[in-house]
Amino acid sequence: MAEPLIGVLALQGGVAEHLAALERSGARAIPVRRVEELDAVDGIVLPGGESTTMTRLLDTFELYDPLRARLAEGLPAYGSCAGMIMLASSVDDDRAAAVRPLGALDVVVRRNAFGRQVDSFETDLDFQGVDGPVHAVFIRAPWVDKIGAGVSVLATLPEVPDALGTPDATEREGLAGRIVAVQQGAVLATAFHPELVEGDERVHRCFVRIVRER
Repeated sequence: MAEPLIGVLALQGGVAEHLAALERSGARAIPVRRVEELDAVDGIVLPGGESTTMTRLLDTFELYDPLRARLAEGLPAYGSCAGMIMLASSVDDDRAAAVRPLGALDVVVRRNAFGRQVDSFETDLDFQGVDGPVHAVFIRAPWVDKIGAGVSVLATLPEVPDALGTPDATEREGLAGRIVAVQQGAVLATAFHPELVEGDERVHRCFVRIVRER
């Protein structure tokens, strides 16, 4: 498959940024808001946003059940931030009842794990399968609390550096080693937003490669 057709769930979040990154990574990319569009794609990206709102919008657009069914059939998927939450099997959070994850990844994810919007930060990560550090932007990001036997850890958080927008020294304690990128079969997920790092499509290229191989 030289040029796979990959959809970006276009209900909220950084849709345009993901579409552009996929196009630069050798795929044809389309926004997905209808079942017919979902049926046409070889892979799907779930962007960031707000997972309770995303759950509600999937129901409103009558996409929740069709998307869950396609994922169960093996549709390759990539989720960033809230997209990671939606792909999980379980969510560990006080408001978890408002989120209906799609069950494509055997992981337990904690919503807003790093804190509020003001606790957003950036750092460099070692990312399995990618040469050189990946610059990662974390915005009200989740992390993975638990993984199943079939899940590979692709990246964990290093010691978070002092930087504008980084939690203070007390809050930084215990963050090193948190799981922030995983893969299970044809499903990839990151707690951060690679689509926001201009000129670096390496994570998207990894996903395009997964789609081609599948």
